Amino acid sequence: MAYIQDAIERKDLAGDGRYTHLSRDWLQTHLHVKKSLLTASCTAALEMCTLLLDLKPGNEVILPSYTFPSTANAICLRGATPVFVDIRPDTLNIDEKQIADAITPQTRAICPVHYAGVACAMDEILSIAHSHKIDVFEDAAQCLGGKYKGKTLGSLSDLACLSFHATKNVASGEGGDLLLNRQDLGERAEILWQKGTNRREFLEGKIDKYTWVDLGSSFLPSELQAAFLYAQLQAADEITKRRQTIWQKYHTELEDAEQHERLRRPGVPSDCEHPAHIYYIILPTERKRDQLMAAMAENGITCVSHFVPLHSSPAGKKFGRNHGSMDVTASMSERILRLPLWPGMENAQTYVIEKLLQNLA
Repeated sequence: MAYIQDAIERKDLAGDGRYTHLSRDWLQTHLHVKKSLLTASCTAALEMCTLLLDLKPGNEVILPSYTFPSTANAICLRGATPVFVDIRPDTLNIDEKQIADAITPQTRAICPVHYAGVACAMDEILSIAHSHKIDVFEDAAQCLGGKYKGKTLGSLSDLACLSFHATKNVASGEGGDLLLNRQDLGERAEILWQKGTNRREFLEGKIDKYTWVDLGSSFLPSELQAAFLYAQLQAADEITKRRQTIWQKYHTELEDAEQHERLRRPGVPSDCEHPAHIYYIILPTERKRDQLMAAMAENGITCVSHFVPLHSSPAGKKFGRNHGSMDVTASMSERILRLPLWPGMENAQTYVIEKLLQNLA
């Protein structure tokens, strides 16, 4: 509240002010990226990626079907085609072994989505992209605090997008960020971010007035959002640690249920560090998932399913195409159940686990 009050008193509300810069600097330092541009949403950051990569009609982008519509929308808005690839059953991330076969002469990029903040197999994905001379941009919406082989998620490819939506670990209501690791994209990214103008050069005193020079949009968040976010970023390590403690308790307490094949716990490869964004379980059948969800609701506990696979959605069928079978995607989406997870639920968690195990018996 002090930061928001300060932003109001500064009369600097429109964005790209003190708190935008503080948040940018925090992200660049902590995530080890060359440039951070705060955006109004992760969706906006994804749209900036597709503009920076000059996606056009006829281009294709490979991505998982198991993701939020924003990932595909950014591609479709440029007239390009999302090509859906199945996911791995352990992490629910894109199956890297199927990517190479999905590449065609029209393929322009790969967009891996790090589900629940657990990294995709980025070494393999980047190697495939390099060998085919195509780009990679990461949907890292759920990833702040996650790592892959010791490197922060968002720092692994040329472009990556974060979300600070109210449902994320670190939030500003709405909000996102575009992370850039390629120096040559920085200047144009600033222009897109500044509504297609060279306003940055004007602010730096390099020109006496600014004008429209490229495509762009109103991607900036307000200073009120940025002030809220900066306080959250300062608490990010504490938030992550508290969430990881809750995540680990679920994981430990549900081990016996997994051994008795009543559920399956999340898979986290040994080279991944996750920020405990989601704790989910996979039930044996869709019917058992729905029954458990209803039983938990009767006990005052909200558990939810997650993404409707894009390949099966009306817009996915209209704008995209599938590469191969989507059997794993369909099966996981029908059987997944997300459990409550937020800092401050420590006292409630014992009750949640108790009711979960009772209704699994």
